[in-house]
Amino acid sequence: MRAVARGDRAAPKDAAAPSFSSVDVLIRLLTPENRKLMAIIRDKKPKSIAELAELTGRAPSNLTRTLGKLEDAGLVKMQADKKRKIPIPAVKILRLRIDPFSQADYLEMA
Repeated sequence: MRAVARGDRAAPKDAAAPSFSSVDVLIRLLTPENRKLMAIIRDKKPKSIAELAELTGRAPSNLTRTLGKLEDAGLVKMQADKKRKIPIPAVKILRLRIDPFSQADYLEMA
């Protein structure tokens, strides 16, 4: 990492890709509630967090926090439109390859 920062080495091709520290983190993020939220974003295409709050019955502050976590994981994107942020799906499917003998799991987002 320091060599990349100094410019001595190129960053890996997947350096900008979202990453996760363990399968457990991903599983905790993909709760039934969050999966339902992502389905609403995909299917209803809300034009703001306020509209998403109306569709889900969740508080905007709660949604903002949850959407931030989903965005950090690369599952949703927050598109800026004037003063609003529009949640949009960032993936269609996840494929997870689990190495049962180490922490060398691999997440593919399509």
